[in-house]
Amino acid sequence: MAHTPYSQSGRSTPISFRDVVLDVMKNFKHEKESEAHRIFRETAGHKPKGLLPQTVNPAEETVPGIVHPGSTGVIYCSDRAMANGFSYASSHEWANLGQGAPEVGQIPDAPSKPTTFEMPTDSLEYAPTTGVKNLRDAVANLYNVTYRQGKQSQYTYENVCIVPGGRAGLSRVAAVIGDVYCSYQVPDYTAYDQVLSSFRRLVPVPTALEAEAKYQLDIEQTRKDIRNQGLEVILASNPRNPTGQVIKGDDLKELVATTREAATTLILDEFYSWYIYPEDESEFGKSVSSAEYVEDVNKDSVVIVDGLTKNWRLPGWRVCWVIGPKNLITALSQSGSFLDGGANHPLQLAAIPLLDPERVKIEKLALQKHFKHKRDHVLKRLERLGLKVDIPPSSTFYIWLNLERLPEPLNNGLTFFEELLKEKTIVIPGIFFDINPAHRRNLFNSPCHHFVRISFGPPLEDLDKGLDAIARVLRKAKKEGMSTFGHSYKKSLDSAIHLEKNV
Repeated sequence: MAHTPYSQSGRSTPISFRDVVLDVMKNFKHEKESEAHRIFRETAGHKPKGLLPQTVNPAEETVPGIVHPGSTGVIYCSDRAMANGFSYASSHEWANLGQGAPEVGQIPDAPSKPTTFEMPTDSLEYAPTTGVKNLRDAVANLYNVTYRQGKQSQYTYENVCIVPGGRAGLSRVAAVIGDVYCSYQVPDYTAYDQVLSSFRRLVPVPTALEAEAKYQLDIEQTRKDIRNQGLEVILASNPRNPTGQVIKGDDLKELVATTREAATTLILDEFYSWYIYPEDESEFGKSVSSAEYVEDVNKDSVVIVDGLTKNWRLPGWRVCWVIGPKNLITALSQSGSFLDGGANHPLQLAAIPLLDPERVKIEKLALQKHFKHKRDHVLKRLERLGLKVDIPPSSTFYIWLNLERLPEPLNNGLTFFEELLKEKTIVIPGIFFDINPAHRRNLFNSPCHHFVRISFGPPLEDLDKGLDAIARVLRKAKKEGMSTFGHSYKKSLDSAIHLEKNV
């Protein structure tokens, strides 16, 4: 990427070792001097781990034996928004372009969502930790109809475990994995950081995805890493959060084949499998899943995590599933018995008709057309603001926005985020997608430091409200200069309440 006049790293002469050291020292100094970064580091769970000298963060002193895991991006950003006056009771006053959730209301040509449903007396009992059998049957049937027509090996209910949300599914899977090297990519979904930190039998092995390669996984390099590093598990989102890119077709087929041949388990978080935006309208209605390339559903070590949250636009239901070999499902039942106890019983029953393949076709087509329209709208408005997106999303409902061409300090995600909070708008700083379980990396050296993730999941009017806020920040920078940015941030919810009382 070409450096702008604001860039500090463009050089025309060779870089010496001394230059590198000075750059590192300079960047570390910047992290300490940045108010946004100090607030982040002072929050419980965000201190670097394993560095000397050890320091004590009073916010982390709880009770003996308790360690703060660090918050995911959405939780941290929601807490910071609340410190600035955000509340869920008056959320309509804000533009929340940070929450990883789709709009839940009616969209054009989509089937109506159920608003009432019968709750048989039996449904008031606990459900099995693997889920209601009829729902497991419905999930297996949908995948067979969509991805496995004509294949000898078919999914059955024994290949499906119903879980109370995607994070619960990932936690159940992580809980049954032994002492292995686990490959993950940067950038990727923020919760992987906590999963890899909490389940310590997984030894994390990072792979940096390059913007020049459009954040695509290099399958040939993956093959080498399996062979040379002894990787036994690969964890990834596909389509990928936050970059909006997707592995599909022959590439996805090759990835599945690679893990089959190498006896490596592939865990794919496929929550955005319907959010695909083809340029050719005749391609609308298609989705992507590794299920299409599995040869034997009980022998191929391919684990799929998905659910109603994104594709069906029902995040509040917390009804999701894990699909894989049936001996994995038995293990997941056991881990679920001590981790979460199972998904909501009545809502599992209510979900069954929503998985009818004919209804799904209509839902999928309506979703893709509506969200493509929103994507194109946001991209056009950002470009008019001078924020051209280098790699537009071909999937998901996220835009990975590079701020590097903006002047300091607006050119880093944490400061940009804090300035937008003053305008009642929430985005997610890119550093949360830098999966870094030990938190040791200097934030200014993170490959995600100059990015924010913008969600176009909310309704169009909310998107415009947030884009208007971004426009105000940029106009202020142009009119008043940069001296007004990078400071005067509310430190906590208590400070916000104190300020409100004194207004």
